[in-house]
Order: sequence, then structure tokens, then C-alpha cells
Amino acid sequence: MAGQALIDHGRFLDVLGIEVELLLDAARTAPPGTPVPTSPRFTVEEIVRHVGGIYRVARLWITEGRAPRDWQREPVARQSTEDYLRAGLADLMRELSLNHPDSYAASWWPADHTYGFWRRRISHETTIHRYDVEYAVGMETTHVADDFAIDGVDEALAVWFGQRLTMLGLSGTARHSVAVRSGGHHWIARAGPGKTEAWRCSADEAEQADGLVSAPPPDMYLWMWGRLDHGHVEWSGDDDAIAQLWALMRLATK
Repeated sequence: MAGQALIDHGRFLDVLGIEVELLLDAARTAPPGTPVPTSPRFTVEEIVRHVGGIYRVARLWITEGRAPRDWQREPVARQSTEDYLRAGLADLMRELSLNHPDSYAASWWPADHTYGFWRRRISHETTIHRYDVEYAVGMETTHVADDFAIDGVDEALAVWFGQRLTMLGLSGTARHSVAVRSGGHHWIARAGPGKTEAWRCSADEAEQADGLVSAPPPDMYLWMWGRLDHGHVEWSGDDDAIAQLWALMRLATK
């Protein structure tokens, strides 16, 4: 699958700026130790700090040209969690804004070594965790725009199903293919022993898959990331194929 976003790269920085403020607004409404059901390893405060850490890792990938080392040794004890996130965001936004999306930047995805990869990756990461915090504190969750959600489905399949599982040494136990349909777009996710792959496809090609999952873009986006249950999608065909896709996505995005 080509490492190309489905929306203009300028949108990602706009979305990132908005999503950070929504995340922080939600985090201020509840005690820091509030559990996050959709991301059980974290409390609300830990989610905010986790996102701040992700911003630092992304910037160091870009500036050091490789996976960062010892980045957690940065002194943060005197910073509030919000200040920690904002400081990390400011440094990363400066780096992303000053460089063209097509310019080279090291990344962990072989298909895309550009600044555009990081614009896309960080905006989706922030959006998913914003949803986590809003849900955890009992707020009405902010709607995700259809075109952004479709791009997020594409990224989840290309980067996480198609690449991250390989990096983790994980694959399917049986050879199955599942078509994913949302907002007029189609993809095939295929897994088997030793291999996982995903690609954009035509509606005709999608009909040849073992199973089909469909939903409106915002629901499909959140389902891919394990934030919505199966009641928010429709499926047909081979239940085992769809179950394997779900299980592998949970491992990829854990």
C-alpha cells in the first residue's frame, strides 16, 4: 500500500492543534487518576503525559534520523502534565511546520520516510487519545470528520495491520482476507501464517474477500482502533476471517 494520505497534509496540523485543546479541556474536568476504559493501562493524567512523550519520540526520530534513545531521561519533574504535553507539541509542531510534507524524515514505516508520515501519524494518535479522555470523563465525544476518519482507516490498515504486526513478529493463524468498506472506499486486509498485508481496492475486488466489514467513517475509524464494539459495524461472510482481523488489529494497536 502506498504511503500516501487521503487528505491534504495541511489538514493534519490543523487537526492536531484542535485535538490537543479538546484533549486538555476534557482532562481538566476529572481527577488525574480517573481510569480510561478504552485504554486500560492509563489514567487520564497518564494519557496526557503519554501523548506528550509521543511528541518527543516523533521529533527525535526526525532530528536524530533513527529510533531515539534515552529520551525519557529528559527532566520533567517540575513540569505539570499539561506543560509537559504543550512543550513537546511546540517543538514537534515547529519541526513539522518548517518542513515540506514530502521532505525526507526518518520513520519506522518503510513505505514512507517523510515529514508527511509524522504529520499523519501524530494527528491520528492525538485524535484517538482525545476520544479516550472524553469517554473516560463522561463527556459527549467530539465527532470525527468523515474524510479524516477515512484517512485514519487507511492508516490503521496500511501502517498497523500491514507493517506493525510484521515488526512485532505476529501474523494470522489461517489464510483469510477481509474487505473493509466505508465512505465509498474499499480495502482488503489479508493475513496468514507469516504475513499480513493491506491495500486499497475496488468495490469489485472487495466482493472476492472471505468477509466484509462496513460502517460509516467515524465508526469504522474508532472500531479499527478498538474504541467501539462490533455493534457499530456490519459484517458478512466468514466470521473467522473477521474475528482474525479484529484480533490482529488489537495486537497491532496495543
